[in-house]
Amino acid sequence: MSTCTPPVTHATPSDRARLSQLAVADGLMALLRDTATESRPDEQLEALTLAVAADLPVLLWGEPGIGKTAAITQLAESLDLPLTTVIASVHEPSDFSGLPIVGDDPAANGVPMAPPDWAVRLVRAGRGLLFLDELSTAPPAVQAALLRLVLERRIGALQLPPGVRIVAAANPRSSAADGWELSPPLANRFVHLQWHHDHEVVVRGLGGTWPRATLPQLDPGRLSEAVDFARRAVCGLLAARPKLVHQLPSSETRRGGPWPSPRSWDMTLCLIAFATAAGSSRDVLSLLVRGAVGDGPGLELLASLDRMDLPDPEELLADPAGAVLPERGDLRQAVLDGVVAAVRNRPDRSRWDAAWALLVRALETGAPDLVVVPATTLASLRQENWDVPASIERLAGVVSMSRRADHAAARAAAATKAKARR
Repeated sequence: MSTCTPPVTHATPSDRARLSQLAVADGLMALLRDTATESRPDEQLEALTLAVAADLPVLLWGEPGIGKTAAITQLAESLDLPLTTVIASVHEPSDFSGLPIVGDDPAANGVPMAPPDWAVRLVRAGRGLLFLDELSTAPPAVQAALLRLVLERRIGALQLPPGVRIVAAANPRSSAADGWELSPPLANRFVHLQWHHDHEVVVRGLGGTWPRATLPQLDPGRLSEAVDFARRAVCGLLAARPKLVHQLPSSETRRGGPWPSPRSWDMTLCLIAFATAAGSSRDVLSLLVRGAVGDGPGLELLASLDRMDLPDPEELLADPAGAVLPERGDLRQAVLDGVVAAVRNRPDRSRWDAAWALLVRALETGAPDLVVVPATTLASLRQENWDVPASIERLAGVVSMSRRADHAAARAAAATKAKARR
């Protein structure tokens, strides 16, 4: 039996030169890709990692080319999670709901819904980061098919393991290719984070060092306290503002973003607990809360959190010398007003004196103008048999100066108006 031997081809010098140049080019590309990472404060990256740690679906919104995909890729590498990228807009609805496969006896066994290969790989790995890219270019039918995947982590008959996290990215409709607004049911399943580029991060990254995403360091000793704090915060606000429990926005654009519902409030509670246990900053917490329920309800919740952290007026009156007052002017003003209100509700000579001592302490440790209104109100609460404390003399000058400044400002405003009329 004869065999045919393929002809032997020899590379010409020009071929070898081209191959050599490609090898050099590959070496140059390797050097360009050889970058490092560093721990660097980054609020939006910390918010992203907190939401991922809380196992909540996250949606990054941002203009094209600002690094959303790169951030998610680096996140997966830092967390040692296999990255599976799915471009939602190039798939059919059946790719997410399952493909019907006819078996031997469909009348008896039914028609199973087979999952796509990427879902099977995630189940086999037992963990991973599922990245749903270009979400705003997915048509409504595909968005509807994604509902069960995002909420229940189920594709057809296949249940994704708990070790799989979901992150998505989208461009605003105005800058997306054939963009669609997100449907309200799909939008309400995500924590929405606005992704912006930081020029310092970009410059340092192009120089070879990018920020590193790390999971938050949760304090094991604060877990119960964090859960209790989160529940009190959310329940306290919704008890006082029942209309915030569910508010479907009227405009189509706002429906495609964060808005309050029992589901998104549950996510908010979870995020507050994680941020509290991790000791995250207020700015990071603000990104997360507003990304879950929207700007308006989120800002109301943040304001109520500030009030929860304020010291008890009764404790301050019990020990005015050792009182620790907030640094922020608005919070300090609220505390002083609360102390005066406590004296008004239960007037007593010793409590009145303690309130004056507290106002003096506020004068010594903060802006003088913050004590003007509380001092004026507290003075009006004096009863005839109460002697004027010596400490009031230290406040009298501040009140008098404030009043003179107010009168001067009023006179200047009146003169300006009169001049304008001429």
